[in-house]
Amino acid sequence: MNQTLINLEELKLGTIIAEDILVNTNSPIIHKESKVTRELIQVLSAFNITKVPVVLENVFNRSEEDIKKLFEEKVESSPIEEKPLVTTSFVQLYKEAVDSFYKEFIGWEAGMKVDVTKLRNIIMPLVEKAMVEKQVFSLLNMYSKMDKYIAHHSIAVGIISGAIAKKLNYSSGQITQMATAGLMADIGMAKVESNIRDKKSVLTESEFSEVKKHTIYSFQMIKDSPLLKPEMKLAIFQHHERLDGSGYPKSDKLNDVSVYSQIIAVADVYHAMTSERIYRAKSSSFKVLEMIREEEFGKYNIEVVNKLIELVGSLPISTRVLLSTGEKGEVVFLHRDSPMRPMIRLIDGGQIIDLAAKRSIHIESIIS
Repeated sequence: MNQTLINLEELKLGTIIAEDILVNTNSPIIHKESKVTRELIQVLSAFNITKVPVVLENVFNRSEEDIKKLFEEKVESSPIEEKPLVTTSFVQLYKEAVDSFYKEFIGWEAGMKVDVTKLRNIIMPLVEKAMVEKQVFSLLNMYSKMDKYIAHHSIAVGIISGAIAKKLNYSSGQITQMATAGLMADIGMAKVESNIRDKKSVLTESEFSEVKKHTIYSFQMIKDSPLLKPEMKLAIFQHHERLDGSGYPKSDKLNDVSVYSQIIAVADVYHAMTSERIYRAKSSSFKVLEMIREEEFGKYNIEVVNKLIELVGSLPISTRVLLSTGEKGEVVFLHRDSPMRPMIRLIDGGQIIDLAAKRSIHIESIIS
């Protein structure tokens, strides 16, 4: 069987796959001799496969050498389309993503199926942009609004989950999967009654029990999708489980809770606690990080927590900050073991405050 590698974007419907395609899996994600369909192209794209082995048809009785030569000439002669360089700000991308996600959410409320490809395409440009413009991680809660909160929260959790995966040196395919899973963790809220979901006062016990079911609903909505790996589907189901067994829906603990679910869990609780809600004011990013690391110790994977701290809490020297006292200052020294509690020189007066020693004071926000 004659075969060649072609670019994914040049793959045509009906072409025959020449080899089994494996991506860190025991069994192929696509089998040899499969015929290319639109769904198959989506699967290849989801796993970031850019080159595909296909059967080279021996048409018009040409020799194998002639066919190979013709193919190479076609590739070499294909004009390279030069696209104009267009840059979009993170804030603009974020706003567009929130609107796009919210439209999908309304569709799920009405019974529409989840389009995983569309969701992946919503979140990945933001993850890539955020990893370049890293200051956005400490500003995500500033972008969040009570209006369309579910969309703001889901977008932020997707971005943070993908970024933590990158900090953990996951492959590009795993990062994409992780960001998409983080984005989709709360899609099951579309199946929770809106009068409970949008309630402006504290939920009753029975109402909270209904909200807890969203992890099950989320899993049910994506369990049959071939575009999301089984471990990511489990992560969505488990993202409210805690290592000490205090979570839900099954009260799993320790090794029964996957690290992927812990990535979403840490991203989820961090953004929720730093964002303004109908029934609660937002908290300082630095105070929340400290709480997750210290007060909630034993609930979350410490390596995952430390990667989030690296993303959000480690401030470059000279960063200007607002303290919980209302005073403004700039970072002059970072403690290796307490990056969220650096030494600050006050702008008025020049006094140096060591936040590692002054535990009653914390950084409220970064001053842009």
